[in-house]
Amino acid sequence: MTSQTAVEKAPRDPQDPMPAPAKGLRGHPWLTLFAVAIGVMMVALDGTIVAIANPVIAKDLGATFADVQWITNGYFLALAVTLITAGKLGDRFGHRQTFLIGVVGFAAASGAIGLSDSIALVVTFRVLQGLFGALLMPAALGLLRATFPAEKLNMAIGIWGMVIGASTAGGPILGGLLVEHVSWQSVFFINLPVGVIALVLGVLILKDHRAENAPKSFDVLGILLLSAAMFCLVWALIKAPAWGWGAGSTWGFVAASLVCFGLFALWETKVDEPLVPLQLFRSVPLSAGTVLMVLMAIAFMGGLFFVTFYLQNVHGQSPVEAGKHLLPLTGMMIVGSPLAGALITKAGPRIPLAGGMLLTAVAMYGMSTLTADTGSLTMSVWFALLGLGLAPVMVGATEVIVGNAPMELSGVAGGLQQAAMQIGGSLGTAVLGAVMASKVDNDLAGNWADAGLPQLTPEQMDQAAEAVQVGVPPVAPGTPPALVEKITSVAHDTFISGMGLACLVAAGVAAVAVLVALLTKRGANADGGPPGRSLGDGAGAAHI
Repeated sequence: MTSQTAVEKAPRDPQDPMPAPAKGLRGHPWLTLFAVAIGVMMVALDGTIVAIANPVIAKDLGATFADVQWITNGYFLALAVTLITAGKLGDRFGHRQTFLIGVVGFAAASGAIGLSDSIALVVTFRVLQGLFGALLMPAALGLLRATFPAEKLNMAIGIWGMVIGASTAGGPILGGLLVEHVSWQSVFFINLPVGVIALVLGVLILKDHRAENAPKSFDVLGILLLSAAMFCLVWALIKAPAWGWGAGSTWGFVAASLVCFGLFALWETKVDEPLVPLQLFRSVPLSAGTVLMVLMAIAFMGGLFFVTFYLQNVHGQSPVEAGKHLLPLTGMMIVGSPLAGALITKAGPRIPLAGGMLLTAVAMYGMSTLTADTGSLTMSVWFALLGLGLAPVMVGATEVIVGNAPMELSGVAGGLQQAAMQIGGSLGTAVLGAVMASKVDNDLAGNWADAGLPQLTPEQMDQAAEAVQVGVPPVAPGTPPALVEKITSVAHDTFISGMGLACLVAAGVAAVAVLVALLTKRGANADGGPPGRSLGDGAGAAHI
């Protein structure tokens, strides 16, 4: 999508002469950030915006609950499996081209979903969305790494993380407004104008920066083994709640994943140009940053999963109202991310990362104390503290991973960062979901009997437990009001006890992440673009 003259060869040696600063629009650092942020916003938004539309989609297309689950699962599965490979494609062919293909494909798949008249087509195009989103996300990081000088790279990653955090948290609000006032199709059609804007900006602004020693070939077997390993792992996490954590099928896929990871690691030591050079993980900071991203996503995604049910099913809020109650979280991420970037630039990532995870642990502990009567002010304090804790982690862990990788592997490093977050999110939802389910199963029968409610058969109790796990009282039609009140009280109390335990586990995970954060340090390869380049180069430049 670009001529050879539009490609800037990044020198192998930092002492080599650097190319002249970019003039005009093309290659301008802050305009590059703006262009990639528009594309990244689409992918992050679609991770959560669709959840609000799922009930309406199910009703309109006659889909089952299992079908609807695959609207989300298919998207995340495709993302997680292909992110690292997509990052390698960017390193091989250029991040500009990969980003633009991702934008076009993502927007086209979104439009196709809006035109779909069956759940099978919706799920198919959601998988395509995930595949194109996987092309787009690591390429965005690669472009930032190559465009920004080291002294401004953390600030850029901070704003990039802010866009992801705000889009993720703002998805339910925008989705609720569109579903309530337009249609479920509009949730997907909105990506068409956004995609056009991202494409136009990308064509005009983005400049490809390729390392001289960028990969020249493909590790096809490595791609297949890593994809199989990631698929089996994420598939096991997705299906474990239905199959059961002790089921042979669950552990069969986990075992298959471990075997594929082992074969992948062995093969990577044999091939000339490996997909993921294992020498990357000799860097303790890079490995720590990857683990930190997984742990952060477990605590954040897993804990937040139950909070949405708490707000809607216990407090009786609409999706839009629930989204508004999460604004303190979004707001603190928006404010905190660029500030965290500036702090990490001055002080290094170790202390901000450890402090951020400590705040996250405290916030998750606070969320474990929520009750059915907790007021909005108390909730807002814990949500704001969570956003403040997450901001430096989103920025710092990304910088540690990408900055400790060589420039020619910046796409792979970006894919690794995003894959770690996707796996962590899936793991958090699955594991904390299992904690919630176990707590509800253990407590519901006793709470039900203690309240003097009519005895249920084992099958009825299992059905009631499934409802209570998402905060819904198992009330049959025609139940007397007095009995409805008792059932609702038992259901909400049992749900909150389960959510409280899940949040405590998330707080423990965040506490472990504090120790992991102490192993991080600034990337040895975080030289970004030309050192000392003035970010004011070009017309209409912005200064920070």
